[in-house]
Amino acid sequence: MTFSALKASAILSASVVALAFASATHAAQPVLTLTPAPAQATPGQGTFALTARTRIFVAKGDVEARVVAGQLSDMLFKARGLKPAVVEGAPSAGEAAIVLARGAVSSDKIEAYKVEIAPTGVVITAPKRAGLFYGAVSVWQLAVQDAAKGPAQLPAVGIDDAPRFAWRGFMLDSARHFQSVETIKSILDTMAAHKLNVLHWHLVDDQGWRLEIRKYPKLTSEGSWRVPAGAAGRDPKTGKPIRYQGFYTQDQVRELVAYAAARGITIVPEIEMPGHALAPLVAYPQYGMTKNPPRANMGDWGVFPYLYKPSDETFGFLNDILDEVMDLFPSEYIHVGGDEAVKDQWKASPEVQAQIQALGVKDEHGLQSWFIQRAEKHINSRGRRMIGWDEILEGGLAPNATVMSWRGVEGAVAAASQGHDAVLAPDSTLYMDRRQSASADEPPGRIKIVSLKDVYDFDAAPAALTQAQRAHILGLQANSFTEHMRTDERLEKMTFPRLIAVAENGWTPEAGRDWDSFAARLPAEIARMDVLGVAHDTVPYEPQATLRPADGGQVSVALASGLGLGEIRYTTDGKAPTKASSLYAAPLSVAPGKTVRTRTFLGDEPLGRVRDYPVSLLAAHTRNSHQLEICGNGINLSLEDDAPVGGPRAVFAVDLMNPCWVWKGADLSTALTLTARIGQVPFNFQIGADREKIPLRAPATPDGELEVRIDGCAGERIAAIPLGAAARGPALGTVGGRIPAKGGVHDLCLTFTAKSVEPTLVLDSVSLTAAAKSGRN
Repeated sequence: MTFSALKASAILSASVVALAFASATHAAQPVLTLTPAPAQATPGQGTFALTARTRIFVAKGDVEARVVAGQLSDMLFKARGLKPAVVEGAPSAGEAAIVLARGAVSSDKIEAYKVEIAPTGVVITAPKRAGLFYGAVSVWQLAVQDAAKGPAQLPAVGIDDAPRFAWRGFMLDSARHFQSVETIKSILDTMAAHKLNVLHWHLVDDQGWRLEIRKYPKLTSEGSWRVPAGAAGRDPKTGKPIRYQGFYTQDQVRELVAYAAARGITIVPEIEMPGHALAPLVAYPQYGMTKNPPRANMGDWGVFPYLYKPSDETFGFLNDILDEVMDLFPSEYIHVGGDEAVKDQWKASPEVQAQIQALGVKDEHGLQSWFIQRAEKHINSRGRRMIGWDEILEGGLAPNATVMSWRGVEGAVAAASQGHDAVLAPDSTLYMDRRQSASADEPPGRIKIVSLKDVYDFDAAPAALTQAQRAHILGLQANSFTEHMRTDERLEKMTFPRLIAVAENGWTPEAGRDWDSFAARLPAEIARMDVLGVAHDTVPYEPQATLRPADGGQVSVALASGLGLGEIRYTTDGKAPTKASSLYAAPLSVAPGKTVRTRTFLGDEPLGRVRDYPVSLLAAHTRNSHQLEICGNGINLSLEDDAPVGGPRAVFAVDLMNPCWVWKGADLSTALTLTARIGQVPFNFQIGADREKIPLRAPATPDGELEVRIDGCAGERIAAIPLGAAARGPALGTVGGRIPAKGGVHDLCLTFTAKSVEPTLVLDSVSLTAAAKSGRN
């Protein structure tokens, strides 16, 4: 089914009422734990008993319904160990069974369905296969509300459901980091279980080409590998380069396309042009603007200057690639990227400047518009539609193009105002490479926090659009760009559970969305994600401890979670906290040597892991880089170390444009000893001339110093601690020095001296402890 048809049917349907609640006495106890919340749900009386004897019935000859019934049976077996038999025909009189039936529902949307659950049986009704599948998914969710195995009681309810938007998507970047086929299948399973229907697959970028193209084998033999920057790219024993590589064969792609389609998901491939093209140009430099594109730069992040040459030969190359792509992917849409195409190479080329004049376009933006329109003609000739990032608006939008708006929602507003369809994917809220809480335990990524609630609260109906223009908003999409997601597990933890919030935003009518209801369903969602086999981030639920010195040699322990859900329970006697343990209400005064064990509870259900915090005076006088304040707002990252090659690596909070940290409120009434753990990271970031804006402070010793200033980073320098061997890496090093007494409380600004940004020195943690007494302060 095409998205054009989905959108057309969506326009015909009206939104319906919100998820009903059986009891208003406890907001954390919804009737249903369905996520996304259905458009309409009417509670019934009693429950349906799902047992080992339950059977699923479909009409004779209804092949699609039988396939869906088999999928439901398989899902129930994986989750609860029950595998209902699938039978053609009708259940016998009095048999409490599950029935999949074709029939009309209240909505004209293609994915609409209704479910009736009663003690006497379950009936899933829909006119189309998509609706039957989503009805089956809802029944599965009601059977999987916890981690238990065996029989389940499904609450009696009538559900009448249809999606808010036609496009409910997730973008997976396999170019920066490569994922296994099994991981992608797990993600597809979890998407389908939450009624998401588009996987936008980012297969090509400067760092790697991930798709087998048989006409151009060097795209994978040469374009699919790189050497990571820094210590990660060298074998520590031999010093030889380590290749990071991988690509998907055409057979694997066909397998994934079929796997997704069986779950109601369309895979939309993305082949970037005219920029983000270093990997293919390393393989075939004749189609680029330079004879020798630098392979070494494939290990960098950022925005690269390497563009395709706008020539007939290049379009022959790209059209051949697009033909193989369209043979593999039957999707209505083909994504061509179009973003972040730095025009410097085109500006510097007399040949390209002459071409601009000959074509009669205004400038390089006009040339990119011509480039994209030419690609669109080829895509249209194959009966497909083109979609691209919102930069394709610049210089004039291609006639039939759809815009994916990532730089805010303005691109969608502009496209819809011109009568073009658009998908909302703003980086401010729907980019999954942002951290989910302030905890140092979060996976590395952009340091800006985009919480689960931030994603849930995203407004997918921009006020700037008229009602007619809103009809051009196909839907919304979360994007996982994977520069900092080095492992499959990290990708999943950065994506989930936030992608489930996107699912509810895309499916549930606006009037039916409610954060408190969604949050109350999280324990059930955690159980489902565990069954589906995807890793998910629990850190935002979990109590995080802030330790500070207190009177009498005690330590103050303050507890808070990133999302602030539920209540925090704790113990100090070594026992695991339960719902009956002490309720946290205010900072605790704890003796050194004790361990505070703590956990969040939502209602009666635990949320997240038990967290243990050993209490010591040293811990109270120590702050990691995430607990320090970063001075600027340039390229702010929670950045992973490049060493060791294998095993865990440190993660540093740093602004790469101004590596500088502030310890707020240091008591300098007496002299202190400052001890810092420091690291070094490669500066593998393509930022053009902005690199020259990074401040460098001249070192006085060969390896540089850690400088300490008070009351601002332009304040008095009170210490310069030589770094010595600690600066040489690749492992973390420790340095220390004396901080003189300055009377009272001051902010300390910490910076490094260095001759170059390569490597960049970073702080891991800082401790301020009482200095040994001497004859001077």
